[in-house]
Amino acid sequence: MAKKIIVVGASSGIGKEIASQLIEQGHQVAAFARREKELKKLPSSKAKNLFVKHDVTEYSKVPGEFAKAVKALGGLDEIYYASGVMHRVGAEEFSVEKDLEMLEVNLLGCVAWLNSAAAYFQEKKAGKIIGISSIAGDRGRRGNPVYNASKAGMSTYLEALRNRLAVKGIQVVTVKPGMIQTPMTEGLQGLMWLITAKEAAQVILEKVNAGKENFYVPARWALVSLIIRLIPSFIFRKLSV
Repeated sequence: MAKKIIVVGASSGIGKEIASQLIEQGHQVAAFARREKELKKLPSSKAKNLFVKHDVTEYSKVPGEFAKAVKALGGLDEIYYASGVMHRVGAEEFSVEKDLEMLEVNLLGCVAWLNSAAAYFQEKKAGKIIGISSIAGDRGRRGNPVYNASKAGMSTYLEALRNRLAVKGIQVVTVKPGMIQTPMTEGLQGLMWLITAKEAAQVILEKVNAGKENFYVPARWALVSLIIRLIPSFIFRKLSV
């Protein structure tokens, strides 16, 4: 059965693949992203899809954009928040400009969009909210402190939404990808167990449809995360992970 779905962050990476696969499956999709040119490259279909240029850091515009999308779709069944940015940060660099953008896109934009969705689904007493977080939020790694913090905040926010909305019959899903081949990871060294964004999107859609609420992509990263979280802090700070 065709569903009505919003995908925020649909111009590249996992978000683009999620939007593409949903459209190809015959669902009606409202796709949002900053890069309008890339949005136009998404598949076309017989369904009435919506492609909207949007900057998630323009928080005041989110309620209006959400309402217009719901009206255009004729309702809403699911929303995916996949917008994200990870700036390269030097070993001795502390850039407030870079850090604020990561917080704004990865966390605050997520809150703005998913709060709107939560209020809508709460009234409807049905719906699915899916956030693309990251394994990076499971521990404070030295390499990119604020990216880690933004994803940790996103994961905690999603957990809180899940606890709040479960009694209303609303499913809230936290997705934690490991290393995925996307523009965000392009050029990075030492990547292991790398899979494509297309493969990641396929896994995510399958698990969401199966009712999973908190999972890693690929699944083997769950064991890695468990080990990392069990390492005592005084040892972890000496590791280059």
